[in-house]
Amino acid sequence: MADLVKTDGNSLVGLLHGKGGELVIPKPFEKDIFLFDTYIAGTTHIEGIEELEPRLNIDDKLDFFREPDNQYDKEAIMIKTVNGVNIGYVPKQDNVIFARLMDAGKLLFGRISYKEKKGKWVKIKIKVYLHE
Repeated sequence: MADLVKTDGNSLVGLLHGKGGELVIPKPFEKDIFLFDTYIAGTTHIEGIEELEPRLNIDDKLDFFREPDNQYDKEAIMIKTVNGVNIGYVPKQDNVIFARLMDAGKLLFGRISYKEKKGKWVKIKIKVYLHE
């Protein structure tokens, strides 16, 4: 079967068609924008945090989940590992703008920048990013 569209590869049609004739649509420009340094609040209330701590590594990605029905904080943002394990919250004094961004449909996430175990307390500093 003959090609319906002949192209030399330099035209728009040529740019959109890859090898074998399949359509290749460029992905939109994406980037992660650093917003803020903070820490994870509430790690002392997480059951098993001492056992989890050795598996938390610098630069690990952390997922953020809004909890607008949280009884203690209407702007609460829960922090979980990529495996879905709850490890705490964005501190209340830092979460108002992040909550507004998330409520507007923006994707925010964190990365571990520092951790230290002090007895049963695990101090975890994070960097907050906006994925655009």
